[in-house]
Amino acid sequence: MTPILDRAAFIRANTRLLPVPQVPEIRLHLADDATELWAKTEADLGQLNLPPPFWAFAWAGGQALGRYVLDNAGEVRRARVLDFASGSGLVGIAAALAGAARVEAADIDAFALSAIALNAAGNGVDVDARGDDLVGRDEGWDVVLAADIFYERDTAGAVTTWLRGLARRGARVLVGDPGRSYFDATAFEPLASYDVPVMRSLEDADVKRSGVWRVKG
Repeated sequence: MTPILDRAAFIRANTRLLPVPQVPEIRLHLADDATELWAKTEADLGQLNLPPPFWAFAWAGGQALGRYVLDNAGEVRRARVLDFASGSGLVGIAAALAGAARVEAADIDAFALSAIALNAAGNGVDVDARGDDLVGRDEGWDVVLAADIFYERDTAGAVTTWLRGLARRGARVLVGDPGRSYFDATAFEPLASYDVPVMRSLEDADVKRSGVWRVKG
């Protein structure tokens, strides 16, 4: 089977450009069913064990953080911003709309990078998508935004340590999380919370209470 050569075309063909429930100012290329899209991606690429298509959905923590950023534009205005583990690019797009000087959206999934570019263009903003693993690095960002990243113990621990280091250096580090398994609330202080509409097939609920937190420096 011929591998997908044009990821952007695949994304357009298998998603719809829709407003995000908690952040309707932003539209994303969203899928209706995670399992179906995942299977289609593997079939079209002729590869198994690909990462899930996290980029095709507006997750609860990202919606909460995106809402907070738009409502509190002073957090990012004129700043150099990193949207870490960006997925769809939702949070980075919110930062760009809120007046950030530069936004970088990092994700190690190649499909996410294509989705970020499409979604940024669909919202008329500039977001630089980058595919390198940034954990442990510090490139001088003023603000670091991260959402829905505390699924796995080892990853959560490493990311939390890294984010706390950035905060001690002076970066403003904001996190969106709906209570994922390995979210360590002792490392953060709460800023806001939202009742976020989500897909039951993804979150086992129609509404997920999600918080926005600041990393303690």
